[in-house]
Amino acid sequence: MANFDFKNLYLVNPCKFDDECYSRAMHADHIVDNAKVFTSFKQCIKNLDYLIATSSIDSTNDKKHLRNAVLLEDLSEKIFQIDGKIGIAFGREDYGLFNEEIAMCDALLKIPTSKSYLSLNLSHSVAIVLYSIFIKINSSPTEKRKIGKIEKEKLYDFFSDLLDEIDYPLHKRENTEIMFKRIMGRAMPSKWEYHTFMGVLNKALNKIKKTCKK
Repeated sequence: MANFDFKNLYLVNPCKFDDECYSRAMHADHIVDNAKVFTSFKQCIKNLDYLIATSSIDSTNDKKHLRNAVLLEDLSEKIFQIDGKIGIAFGREDYGLFNEEIAMCDALLKIPTSKSYLSLNLSHSVAIVLYSIFIKINSSPTEKRKIGKIEKEKLYDFFSDLLDEIDYPLHKRENTEIMFKRIMGRAMPSKWEYHTFMGVLNKALNKIKKTCKK
């Protein structure tokens, strides 16, 4: 993290910070000292505006939206456009992130690796991801996008209300809501794009409600 100018380390139920921990941290022990510790993943991410999950397991099936991943080179091209608190979630060394944790994230990130050996060591994964983002941030300054956590939650609530109004099948609902979240996560809409889309959804909802009352 220190090599690539990342300072804010969030940990969920970590092991004890012992002598070995500080020995491995070397001259970056200040990151360990300032790490924020949480008791749950949900608590850890509640103040983040955009959250990226990481996994070596993705899906090539377009209907399996939970694990439809974007590649690292594609994400690192766009991530620096976001204005807000961005989090990158790395899972456990042995089995990564749970499905329910991935579902809470805006996008799923995959590092391209050989099909004969997909999984990377956790520390190597972190280094590769942070390096890729560091290079793009320092070589491609651009105007920041403005949509944050509150706007996103309103957008997802509107989409959920729309599904209610059209009596969308319950057995398809969870997958469809995740699909919509992944689409928005990849698009990274600006605030202008957000307000335009919210206006369309609002008019559609109002029209459907009026039709239903007749």
